Amino acid sequence: MKKKLVALSFFLTSFLQAQEMKLPYSEIPDYPAAYTSGNIVARMVDGLGFRYHWATEGLTQQNLDFRPTSEGRSIFETLQHIYGMSEMIKNAPEAVPNIRPMDISTLSYEELRRMTLENLQTASALYSNMEAVDFESAKVIFQRGENQSDFPYWNMINGMLSDCIYHTGQVTMMRRMDGNPIN
Repeated sequence: MKKKLVALSFFLTSFLQAQEMKLPYSEIPDYPAAYTSGNIVARMVDGLGFRYHWATEGLTQQNLDFRPTSEGRSIFETLQHIYGMSEMIKNAPEAVPNIRPMDISTLSYEELRRMTLENLQTASALYSNMEAVDFESAKVIFQRGENQSDFPYWNMINGMLSDCIYHTGQVTMMRRMDGNPIN
């Protein structure tokens, strides 16, 4: 029942934001009243969403194509990588297997940005309702064909969540190097 309410809440929030043409995390949400396991993780996701929103705001095509070295990822490739991890962050609370993501090579910068922010918003809503015991069933699951590997939630904190924060900082640095620092 809680998950259905979260999904309905997310749908209504997304619908209202679409009406306003405002993407999630232009402002960091109010902090929760209580320190619970779920609220702490949700707040970490909110912090990531807020930083990602502003790190990716107003990027130009020149910025998206920028890569600091010939071996490094471009800003756009970094955004694609963050999107893939945002899917995993969203899937972990309900132990949904991570299957190779859809072909995101055709997505525009605007679509990729919106979908990433919406994934983070959904994840935050799912985490905010979790108690400490719920994290025992939250898993990071990778599925490749018939093979499935699952890892405890700790891997999410040290892996995808930390990695997204790290890469969002890289986007901020790369856009500054390309002459378009965030305001």
